[in-house]
Amino acid sequence: MAGEDRVLAGGASFIDFQTDPSRYRHWKLDVDGEVATLTMDVDENGGLFEGYQLKLNSYDLGVDIELADVVQRLRFEHPCVKVVILRSAKNRVFCAGANIRMLAGATHAHKVNFCKFTNETRNGLEDSSENSGQRFITVVNGSAAGGGYELALATDHIILADDGSAAVALPEVPLLAVLPGTGGLTRVVDKRKVRRDHADYFCTIEEGIKGKRAVAWRLVDEIVPNSKLEAKVAERAKEFAAASSRNGGGEGISLTPLARSIDENGIRYGFVSVDIDRAARIATISIKAPDAPPPADIDRLIAQGASFWPLQVARELDDAILHLRLNELEIGMLVFKSHGDRASVLACDAFLEANKSHWLVNEIRQYLKRVLKRIDVTSRTLVTLIEPGSCFVGTLAELVFAADRSYMLIGSRQGDNRPPPTIELTAMNFGPYPMSHGLTRLQSRFQAQASDLERAQARIGETLDAEEAEAAGLVTFALDDIDWDDEIRVFFEERTSFSPDGLTGMEANLRFVGPETMESKIFSRLTAWQNWIFQRPNAVGEDGALRRYGTGQKAHFDTTRV
Repeated sequence: MAGEDRVLAGGASFIDFQTDPSRYRHWKLDVDGEVATLTMDVDENGGLFEGYQLKLNSYDLGVDIELADVVQRLRFEHPCVKVVILRSAKNRVFCAGANIRMLAGATHAHKVNFCKFTNETRNGLEDSSENSGQRFITVVNGSAAGGGYELALATDHIILADDGSAAVALPEVPLLAVLPGTGGLTRVVDKRKVRRDHADYFCTIEEGIKGKRAVAWRLVDEIVPNSKLEAKVAERAKEFAAASSRNGGGEGISLTPLARSIDENGIRYGFVSVDIDRAARIATISIKAPDAPPPADIDRLIAQGASFWPLQVARELDDAILHLRLNELEIGMLVFKSHGDRASVLACDAFLEANKSHWLVNEIRQYLKRVLKRIDVTSRTLVTLIEPGSCFVGTLAELVFAADRSYMLIGSRQGDNRPPPTIELTAMNFGPYPMSHGLTRLQSRFQAQASDLERAQARIGETLDAEEAEAAGLVTFALDDIDWDDEIRVFFEERTSFSPDGLTGMEANLRFVGPETMESKIFSRLTAWQNWIFQRPNAVGEDGALRRYGTGQKAHFDTTRV
């Protein structure tokens, strides 16, 4: 099943983020022309761990792994779909949100990473609507509480059954002493423009809001009696499909299973490999350039399907990052390396730019953007080493600019016959891959002087050696062969000696400079507060609200405001 425990060669289990529709236990997809219906029907006995049942369409990470997979497949495998209707198969309940028993029993790290993944998945719904033209309509046929309402908030349009009982609610503060963990507070006021005083009332009551008040307060878009609900859903789907910008046609491409081997020492994919040094607490992620030039045209791209290098690399890197986040909690640093023919990477970039109006190329570019965003918000120190034989050009150069530190070797190393390291910028570094706050990584880097960004853009197509890259502000340090080993070793040892908590806070603050968007607020402000609240005794202590939920006993709070 999605998210099932797998076993490494050494006997340790891990959470698997790879799944496919044949293994879904919680979601059902039906496609009818331009409209797809995605039905939530959670198997209450299909939890990721033991000790809880997923009643009332409550969810855990396993449920969300399936949701992320099906949303991704809708984009790549169903180009004709313009509207997705999200609804529940349960009678008089839409979704009860994240499973409380699961949260009460989970480790702090699991809770935080669970919330981060669910946030990324809901952001993916909004990204699909904005950049792929697949619009989402939620049909709330009963209670949509907590994460259930947050799921609806991530869609474009919410239809609430007007039956006297269907309601939306964010009861986390009064019931559980935590915050809505998947962007609810932010989306209510930033996306749906709910008045602050109305939002304050809504977020501090347990029973939620229904009927006309839910519409008047902008919590839902419309209410419809059950006798007219299906007709209204069909009407709205037709309207949204007519207004969609999606220009896909014909057959999609199949997201075939990744070829992957995992053991206690790392992961091997086709173009990505991960080597884990547990003693040093470092994972080295190496990316290999394509072995062949890109396809000559779109027809050949479609024939290649999921094996097209940019798409395959995106999928492999995405899976590797998720694996490291959830299954390798002791790893404190991710080191990015690359190798192979830089000209082949540049040719792929040129293909992606020349064909960006085609639906499939657009999807690949959007996916690369989302993977890079996932790296940005990963709570590990990010380091990029640009060494002989590397191919950090164009799209792969984004890993240099995403890093907290980057080191580039001047010239070659003694006895190394590989080409000296270089960097080359392409159009892909100046727009297609924005961060969560809306700026590109180079815009963030050169926030102090716009002229520095202009000078970098003027050098598109130039091959820059280490000293030129350092002078242009593209790398942190350029080091010669004499200093390389010692400088890198000292930095690694120093970095891994610091407090992980301090580093997480520092890195998250430094990575996102300048403006905020709704997305960056969810990942920075909201996630930071939730991370703290999840450790407070008022929520997770023996007498805390999460522990006592459902026992009939009131939580005992330390009333000190800190």
